[in-house]
Amino acid sequence: MKIYDFALAPNPRRLRIFLAEKGIKVPNEQINIFEGKNRTPEFLAKNPAGGLPVLELDDGSHLAESVAIRRYFEGLHPEPNLMGKDLREQVEIEMWNRRVELNLFGPVSRAFQHTNPLFKGRLQQFPDYGATQLATATQQLKWLDEQIGDKPFIAGKRYTIADITAIVAIEFGEQMAGLKVDPALKNLNRWHQSVASRPSAKA
Repeated sequence: MKIYDFALAPNPRRLRIFLAEKGIKVPNEQINIFEGKNRTPEFLAKNPAGGLPVLELDDGSHLAESVAIRRYFEGLHPEPNLMGKDLREQVEIEMWNRRVELNLFGPVSRAFQHTNPLFKGRLQQFPDYGATQLATATQQLKWLDEQIGDKPFIAGKRYTIADITAIVAIEFGEQMAGLKVDPALKNLNRWHQSVASRPSAKA
């Protein structure tokens, strides 16, 4: 079993944090997406979509998409549980994870792609669109602050994949897309300080 990874990309980090929370160690191979190594015929044979991470199983087959890979490991190692112990909890966590993915992680990613010099020459950038996506992400932080309220975690009383998606989106946005978290967002900042102090956040 092996994971194709890239240390600077957000989706592989989501998987690394997940595995660290579970105490699972899997060998990895770095695929530099900035150098286009994920677009070679050899890699596209493993994942035709070209994205990371990719899990290579012992039988030589491959599984892509970070949530799908995490679902696989959750099935193999259900504790500590990060995706829901029963149907009601599973759909609650999925709801929050999707909200964060679509409304924060997505805009941050598009702001990065359309404003960061790393993508110059790799795709047609629209800086104005990138700026609007950054504004959308900034607005979403305010909404998330309201939704967190006095809860310890995004999806309720315990740490889940929704928290992983949010911390990766925020920290990637800060590092690569110019996202700024307003200190006035007390709930969000309290939550972030808490989840960032977990050992898995260093993954």
